[in-house]
Amino acid sequence: MYVVIITGTRKGIGNELANYYLEKGFIVAGCSRKKSSIEHENYRHFMLDVSDEVLVKDMVNSVKKDFGKIDALINNAGIASMNHSLTTPYDTLKNIFETNMFGTFLFFREVAKVMVRKKYGRIINFSTVAAGIRLEGEASYAASKAAVANFTQTAAKELGEFGVTVNAIAPTPVKTDLIRNVPQDKLDKLFEYQAIKRFGTFEDIKNLSDFFLKNESNFITGQVVYLGGVHD
Repeated sequence: MYVVIITGTRKGIGNELANYYLEKGFIVAGCSRKKSSIEHENYRHFMLDVSDEVLVKDMVNSVKKDFGKIDALINNAGIASMNHSLTTPYDTLKNIFETNMFGTFLFFREVAKVMVRKKYGRIINFSTVAAGIRLEGEASYAASKAAVANFTQTAAKELGEFGVTVNAIAPTPVKTDLIRNVPQDKLDKLFEYQAIKRFGTFEDIKNLSDFFLKNESNFITGQVVYLGGVHD
């Protein structure tokens, strides 16, 4: 019985990953601000905002109580906004960091406490290629995800002695609601930075996620993998 928590499972990458790991026989605990879009006997859903410390603690404690362990955490939940720095409202910046960085931190901290006691765990955070290429119009989003990347690398050092690996996936654009409002010219400019000039796919994400979760990947930690041949 492999138990994984995946944040942001109602749609997009999180939904794909949740269904994928359910098909592989995992126990999946997911969350989103709205009701679940997944119905499966091995799936448990929690309605919460990932930046709500009390609700995050309650969810992690509930999963630990029911299953006795948490093998993996996939910190997928995230939001984006395309704004010039001079026209970005403070509330927009605040919301982006609360979801992308603070939410990642809260789930990391609470799940890592469980993993450290078991001397085993796999944590995957989500950054973005935008953090590496500094694309205009994505300053706030890229900054929040750059914070996630830096946090990942430092946290990996802190948890290495406890048998817990911490890595990050930094996708190129995948066709989800997250990029629905991104102008095509911005996407074309981003592709110029890629060695392989195409959208990312759910399969690309699943492949890398599987690699990080493998038992044989116990020596792989502190890595931020920018898909598509992009580097920071």
